[in-house]
This record gives sequence, structure tokens and C-alpha cells, in this order.
Amino acid sequence: MTRWAAPERTGTARNIYASAEADRAAHPDRYRLGAQTADGLVERATGEHGVEGLGDPAEWRPGLEQYLESAATDGRLNAVGVRHAQDAAVGKLRARSIFDKTLRTDPAVAQRSIAPPIVIIGGWRTGTTFLFRLLARDPRLRAPRPLELYAPWRAARMTPDERERFVEDQARQPNPLQLLNPSMAAVHDSGPLLPEECVLGMGTTMRNWGFSSTMRLDGYSSWLATQDFAAEYTNHRRMLQILDDGSDRRWLLKAPAHTPELGHLAATYPGVCIVHLHRDIVETVASGASLFATYRSTYSDDVDGHDVGRFQVEQSERWFRRALDFRSSPAAASATILDLDYRDLVASPATMVGRVYAAAGIDPPDVATLLAEHEAAQPRHGKGRHRYTPEEFGIDPDALRERMAFYTDALTVQR
Repeated sequence: MTRWAAPERTGTARNIYASAEADRAAHPDRYRLGAQTADGLVERATGEHGVEGLGDPAEWRPGLEQYLESAATDGRLNAVGVRHAQDAAVGKLRARSIFDKTLRTDPAVAQRSIAPPIVIIGGWRTGTTFLFRLLARDPRLRAPRPLELYAPWRAARMTPDERERFVEDQARQPNPLQLLNPSMAAVHDSGPLLPEECVLGMGTTMRNWGFSSTMRLDGYSSWLATQDFAAEYTNHRRMLQILDDGSDRRWLLKAPAHTPELGHLAATYPGVCIVHLHRDIVETVASGASLFATYRSTYSDDVDGHDVGRFQVEQSERWFRRALDFRSSPAAASATILDLDYRDLVASPATMVGRVYAAAGIDPPDVATLLAEHEAAQPRHGKGRHRYTPEEFGIDPDALRERMAFYTDALTVQR
């Protein structure tokens, strides 16, 4: 039986990994994970802005400890992966502290209104990134780029021209992720100039479904399924308020990880327009498993495709059941939901884009021009073709279709 194999590393990447492992051998204390390391990471995160900015530890400390413990026991991380896990935790706590400082310095930020955003969701690999980056070319919409998600307070201090110069300078530098794992460019292209999904800016309560895409975090993911995300979505709104530039452009957002938290999304942004993409369930889960396996191979030398496939099936079922629960709840009345089929998006993107604008109550732009600009800038398969099979991840297509019938039968999009 064919099994998934991690992409071969370049000579440059092998040197980076070897250097990190040598450093771990020489300085093992620098590479410790687990709940017992939380205090040291908190100290790193708050050295400049003070620990008081983190607020009530009950809101973030449990997530921090769960994340670190799962990274230590489940992650199978190489030295680069340990650094990544540590830096991710420090970055989220530091952002939390700076959010607090920003709001204390300028309390009016918290009073800024946010028009109902357009939010693109769906299972992994259902066309969400294509649609998101296509619509982001409309100057009336505002899709966040990595700088705005990682450091909104910094982006907010820049003029539009300064921000463009900054991200263009960043784009001229080697992409750190693609330097380690060049195959990521074909699986999910990224970079400073490209709009990115909300998970990059989420996790200030140490609750973030996106964490498990880069690392094996089974224990953390099980814990996360029991958690309330209300405070996390409050902080998501704070992020958009900090970034507000008074232009009245409507936010265009995207993240498959919003799919299991639609109740919080609708409560945070009443009137939100949710664009839910759907694709053949085997393609969705298998392609997502390929994405996760490739991503995780950046930070681990021990990625088992069948293990990733198991996780992907379980996570998909959990997310889709929760999405259906939202649709049958009273909270769904506060949102507009548009369902789109991936096949239609590929076959007739102009028609599907028109439906998005109609659902959002916005006059459509010159869609043909939008499509031509996007194809010229980001041609499909321009950085390689993403190839995978369900069998590489231990996925039985017939068994998966039967298991997911609760979702596919309920949300068959009329074509």
C-alpha cells in the first residue's frame, strides 16, 4: 500500500536542521517543552510590556499549559519544531500583552465600529484561499496580510505607503517556511504580500484550531474541543479595531478554522456574511491531510501519513457537526449564509463571485478584470501541482463517505 512520504529536504534546509540539532545537543535546556516550561515563556513574552497586560491567568494559562504539554508528548518535534512551538506561544502572549497596552493607551479603539465582514469558511482545500485572494483584489474590501495579523499594532502605526514598502521589503527576503520546506509553495503558497487567514492573528487566549495544522497536537486538540471561544473572538474583534484605518472598507476574512465556531463568529459580528464552500468529501479530507502532513514535516522528522489521515477525519467530523449545529440554532438568524460548490467555483468563477457580492449586498466589480488580474499574478499550479491520494493517508473513500453522510446529505449544494 502506498504511504505518504515527507518531501526531500534541500541541502540548505538540511544544514539548518543539523545546526539546530547540534545546538539542542549542546544546550538541551533551551529545547524543553511541557507545562513546566510555561513560566519561562511567559517571562520571555512579557519582559518589555509587563505581565499585568496578560490579564486573568484563567483565560490563557490553561491553554498555554495544554499546548506545551501536547507539543512535548504528542509533537514528535525536531529541534526546529521545538523552537517553533516555543516562539509561537511567546508570540501569542506578547500580542495579548500589546493588545492590552494599546487599549489602555487609547481606549477609543475599543469603540470603533466594525461593519459585518464577509467571512469565507469550509473544509480544508475547498477553494477558500482562491476565492479569498481573488476577492481581495477588490479595493472596496480589506483582506489582512501577515504583518497585520501578527502585529496589528505595528501595522496600524504605518501609513498605507509605509506598509506597502515594508511588506515589499519583506517579500524580497527568503520565505522562512519555504526555505525549510519548498514544497509548501505548491501546497499552500504564502508570503508577506498575500492575504492570509485569521488563524495567524488568533490564539491570544492560547485557543487556536490552527495550531494543530503545523504540529501533531492530539491532546491539545481534544482539550480545545471542550473550550469556549468567546474571549478569543472578542480579541479577534479587537485586532480588527486596532487595524481600523477609517476607510470604511469592508473586512474580507477567511479561515477554515472558523467552521466549528460559527456561533461565536455570528455573535461577535452580527450580520456577518458567511460564504461556506463545499467539495467532494474525500477530496476535502485527503487534500487537507496532505496539507497538514507537509506542514508538520517542517517541524518533525516523524510524520506518519496514516496518523495524519486519522486526525483529519476526526477533526473534519467534529467541525462539520458543529457547523450543522449552528445552522439549526437561533444564532444563525443573525448571519447570511451562502453555500458554494467547489466544482462551480472552478467551472464558473465569475458566476460564483457574483453570488458572493449579492449575498453581501455589494454591487459587483468588473469580475472579468478581477479574474484576469488574479490569474496573471497567481496562476493556478504556478508553483507546482499539489498531488495526493486518499490511500497515502489510510483513508477508505467508501467508509469516509458513509461516515460523513450526515454532512454531505444535509449540505448538498443545489447546482
